[in-house]
Amino acid sequence: MPQFPTRAGLATVSALTALGAFVSMGTATAAETALNGEWAPFTRCPVDAPAMLAADGLQKTPQCVVSTSASGSIKLGKTTVVTGKTNLQLGVVQNADGTSSVVAPPSGALVADSATVPGGLLGLMCPSDVPVITAICKTLDDSTLNKITATMESVGAPYAFDQTAGILTDMPIVALPVRIHLENPLLGGKCYIGTAANPILLRPENRTYPEFGMSFFRSDGTPDEAGEMSRINLTGATQNDSSFAVPAATGCGLNVGLINAAVNAKTGLPSAAGNNSLTLNSTRTHLTGLNAPGTVAPDAGKVLSENWHSAVR
Repeated sequence: MPQFPTRAGLATVSALTALGAFVSMGTATAAETALNGEWAPFTRCPVDAPAMLAADGLQKTPQCVVSTSASGSIKLGKTTVVTGKTNLQLGVVQNADGTSSVVAPPSGALVADSATVPGGLLGLMCPSDVPVITAICKTLDDSTLNKITATMESVGAPYAFDQTAGILTDMPIVALPVRIHLENPLLGGKCYIGTAANPILLRPENRTYPEFGMSFFRSDGTPDEAGEMSRINLTGATQNDSSFAVPAATGCGLNVGLINAAVNAKTGLPSAAGNNSLTLNSTRTHLTGLNAPGTVAPDAGKVLSENWHSAVR
């Protein structure tokens, strides 16, 4: 059984890296793995990524992080969309010098239910004095043609990770580049707000302090106060970012780009920083790692991976 000071030290370091403010809308689907017990929330932790496997437990320590929210909202220019369930998962490698790096899962860091855009196409681009848009507006009595869903997707690896900000308020925790996919039969399949080259760059912050808790478990996820794994639990924080700019929509229309101007005009895009906002309610953040990673050096990353795989149901 690890000594209390070891666990207390891990609790302090782990809490500083908790991603209480990372949650956002995300990609609609991603590969998930069902896991046992205390491992259960970490369905997409990138334990087999080279950077995670290479962590030795002394100079570099590997951890898994997940942050979720059941509801929230995002305002882009003139349009506000209510968000559903959201999920962010990351690997974090803590360095001995106090810095850390983020490792995203292969499918991307963000996963969430798609959101419905209020008013659909009628609200997004009608009425219009552009003949081709006017013709489209006349077809939109059909609810299927009118409905638009919006899904936020990762378009690059997170960066600028700040360990301390995870348990504090009003400090950016990470830079998260994303784009929003607008989907509707008349918009085509390539209608996006933001691109890989010009993304929406979220820098979320805690607005309220999360409640802190901690649990311990065996390598396979079975709860055990003497287990070799520990989990930090941070719950209840409200999160927000009002600092990001939003670029114009591109690729909208069956002839790609044909109705970009109408979408942008009604939505108020591009929209400068200060006119947009992301809010997530009652977030739940969990961080897990080895209690004493130095005791398995230089194989801490490999041991973490083996433990995760041993919990697969």
